[in-house]
Amino acid sequence: MSDALERLGAALAEHYTIEREIGAGGMATVYLARDLKHDRKVALKVLRPELAAVLGIERFLSEIRVTAHLQHPHILPLFDSGQAGGLIYYVMPHVEGKSLRHRLEREKHLPIEEAVGLASSVASALDYAHRHGVIHRDIKPENILFQDGQAVVADFGIALALTAAAGSRLTETGLSLGTPQYMSPEQATGDRVIDARSDIYSLGAVLYEMLAGEPPHTGPTVQSVIAKVVTDRPRPLRQLRESVPPHVEAAVLKALAKLPADRFQTAAQFVDALARPGWSGVSAAA
Repeated sequence: MSDALERLGAALAEHYTIEREIGAGGMATVYLARDLKHDRKVALKVLRPELAAVLGIERFLSEIRVTAHLQHPHILPLFDSGQAGGLIYYVMPHVEGKSLRHRLEREKHLPIEEAVGLASSVASALDYAHRHGVIHRDIKPENILFQDGQAVVADFGIALALTAAAGSRLTETGLSLGTPQYMSPEQATGDRVIDARSDIYSLGAVLYEMLAGEPPHTGPTVQSVIAKVVTDRPRPLRQLRESVPPHVEAAVLKALAKLPADRFQTAAQFVDALARPGWSGVSAAA
């Protein structure tokens, strides 16, 4: 255990017992911990020190608290956040189930009805969060977890809080918020104004992968993927999997439109289109 982590463990000793590392990503290292007050397992996430160094810490903690007010059956809630031992942490429930990424690695693509159902669950979470002013900005299979058989979305508000707290200094860390294969064109080009329609694009990319077995755009490098996200149209789903219903293909391709104005304007519209056999998008409102 590093000196910094030992300091964190000591500083939080009255509230949490850190048991072991269970994962690490570009933004944070994740530890399995026990919430002593409530006698439950939690995921305690610690921001990378180089990331924490460029943040306005109070701004980050203020922004992330907005997430704590999100209460939805398909959103993994935020239990706690703060700074201790020179580190910034936030706490979420520990989910025993695997992520959608694990499922896709094992099965490549999912049954059509299940894939559409999962996407609709995630879209309902997005619609709720968007109506409360929270954009996710990093929808991807790794952030969709399975809890008691239901899909739950993790890390709501984290990317948004990082952007707000770090501003232009975020580039100093080498961290890019978002994942190229699921990043909207406006994210990929560095547009500073990212709204709900970017999340809709990302969910469209995830559903595309659940159905086709691969994301809409792939490539050997991050730069090559981003170039395709910005300029190339994805292959029609039914060329890759003929059994995909035409209305599902049409809905996914609308979600993946290059221009935000050409996508569904709300996640609820995406859900509605997925549930309507015969939907083509031709006469639907944007």
